[in-house]
Amino acid sequence: MLAPQRTKYRKLHRFRGALSGVASRGARLAFGQYGLKSLSNGELSSRQIEAARKTIAHALKRGGKTWIRIFPHIAITRKANEVPMGSGKGSVEFYVSPVKPGTILFEMDGIPEAEAKEALRLAGSKLPIKTRFVKSLRS
Repeated sequence: MLAPQRTKYRKLHRFRGALSGVASRGARLAFGQYGLKSLSNGELSSRQIEAARKTIAHALKRGGKTWIRIFPHIAITRKANEVPMGSGKGSVEFYVSPVKPGTILFEMDGIPEAEAKEALRLAGSKLPIKTRFVKSLRS
């Protein structure tokens, strides 16, 4: 699964206001001809990204090329069940990637449009946000 090798700070504050608005960076297809674009905001964990990636790989049967355009670099901490208040912040449980509406999540190239559309539809069903299939205007 995806996780940062090193981080400057081990534990971070939650990004409360960072998910508002529309994505300006990472909102256009850069590598492939087809892509999966988010329509809502949220957090995608490394497990969810990996599940979607595996679904795409399975649907393509080792054909074409796939790019993952997001990376889970924000640590999410949890305290154990029934622990009293105080005694500091919990330990790091998993990593997430913040996603705004318009962010391109996955891109692919080298396969027919129908196959790409089906693969990305299946991948989108693994994610907790609404997504849409997009294709590049260049051919």
